[in-house]
Amino acid sequence: MLNEVEILSAAEAADLRARLLERPWTDGRATAGHQSARAKQNLQLDAADPVGLEQGEALIRRLGQSAAFVSAALPHRIFPPLWARYRPGDRFDTHVDNAVRYGHGGAIRTDLSATLFLTPEDEYEGGALVIEDSFGPRRVRLPAGRMVLYPSSSLHHVEPVTQGERVCAVLWLQSLVRDDGQRTLLLDLDNSIRSLGAGLPPDDRRIVALTGTYHNLVRRWAEL
Repeated sequence: MLNEVEILSAAEAADLRARLLERPWTDGRATAGHQSARAKQNLQLDAADPVGLEQGEALIRRLGQSAAFVSAALPHRIFPPLWARYRPGDRFDTHVDNAVRYGHGGAIRTDLSATLFLTPEDEYEGGALVIEDSFGPRRVRLPAGRMVLYPSSSLHHVEPVTQGERVCAVLWLQSLVRDDGQRTLLLDLDNSIRSLGAGLPPDDRRIVALTGTYHNLVRRWAEL
C-alpha cells in the first residue's frame, strides 16, 4: 500500500536541497545491485559525505517525530538516506529494491522503501516515480517536503527527467510488522481511533477498548 506523509515544510526542503547541491556528486550506479546498475542513470552524494551524513541523521530524527510516518511504517530500523539527483535524461528503469541493505554497522531487511521529494514540482518535468501495485501503475510526483512510502517488493521506476532536475532522498526501512497487509490494517485501525477519538474524551471506554485492540495486534505481529 502507498502512503504519503508530509515530513518537511517547503522552506525546509529548499534549505536542505541547497546544502546538498553544494557538495560533490558521483555516479549513482556505485550503490546499485547487479540488475539495478544496468537500469540506473543518475547522480548521488557519496555515502561518506559529512554533510550528507549530518543531514541524514537529522532527517531520521525528524521521521521519528512524525506521528503519521510512525503509524504508516512502524519502523524498527531505518537505513540512512541515499541522496539522489536526476538531471535531464537521467532515469531509473524498472527494478525491485535489494531485499537486504548492508552497511552502517549492520544489515536490515527492506520491508518499505521511501522517497522524500526535495524539488518543487514546477521546477522540473518528467521524473515521476512509478510504482506498480495491486491497483496498477501509480505515478507519484509530490510537493517538496512530502514523502511516499511503498513496499520494497514493488516493481518501480523513475521516468526520465526532461527539464530541470529532481533531487530526493531515498530510504529503506525494516518495519516492526513485516507483512504489508497487516501494516495496512493497523494503519486503518489507528486512523479510525484518531478520528473517533477527536470527538470523545480520552478515557471513553470505546476508544480505550479499540486502542487496546490495536496494541494487542501489534504485540501479536511485531518482530523484534
